[in-house]
Amino acid sequence: MYYQKQIRIGSISTSEKEIKDILKAWIVISAAFAILLSDSIFSSDFYAKFIISSLTVGIGFLLHELGHKFVAQRYGCFAEFRSFDNMLILALVMSFFGFILAAPGAVMISGRVDKARNGKISAAGPIVNLVLAIIFLALAFLQLPNLFKDIAFYGFMINSWLALFNMIPFWLFDGAKIIRWNKMIYGSIVAVAFLFMLLQGFVPMA
Repeated sequence: MYYQKQIRIGSISTSEKEIKDILKAWIVISAAFAILLSDSIFSSDFYAKFIISSLTVGIGFLLHELGHKFVAQRYGCFAEFRSFDNMLILALVMSFFGFILAAPGAVMISGRVDKARNGKISAAGPIVNLVLAIIFLALAFLQLPNLFKDIAFYGFMINSWLALFNMIPFWLFDGAKIIRWNKMIYGSIVAVAFLFMLLQGFVPMA
């Protein structure tokens, strides 16, 4: 169902289908948040908001999923991102009404995955978001043009929120798999993400 002709990029295996799904999800989720943040798709700031969204929300969502993929493939599993087309359409429609339910897709994994491996694969996504949050936080304190200041602020805010949101400890969330594997690592990720959320009021923006 998910298998396609594989393409090697360094140590990572991918396919044309996965690349297309990644680009599709990135563009649509970025457009949805740009619509949400703009007065209108015809307003003068829509394109600036699209750039901000693509470099913050888009990158945050997709690198989160690719973090899962990288660790899963290191364990010898088949792992590829697949977009959820119906959810992308829903996110786009909802953005016109002032809110978004964002579930652009997920990494489909098959192979031998025990509790520890599943926990590590799951932890990779929130950890990627925390690393991105640190990078954006550092950029926020540099002397940058206003557009880059906005990108740094929203990048820090969104990636901090994504890390914390995905640590919800039930259902299919990453947190449920991580807490079953290692409660100390679960608590550490939650603590850092929560601290980052508290720091948002001190981060400069344009």
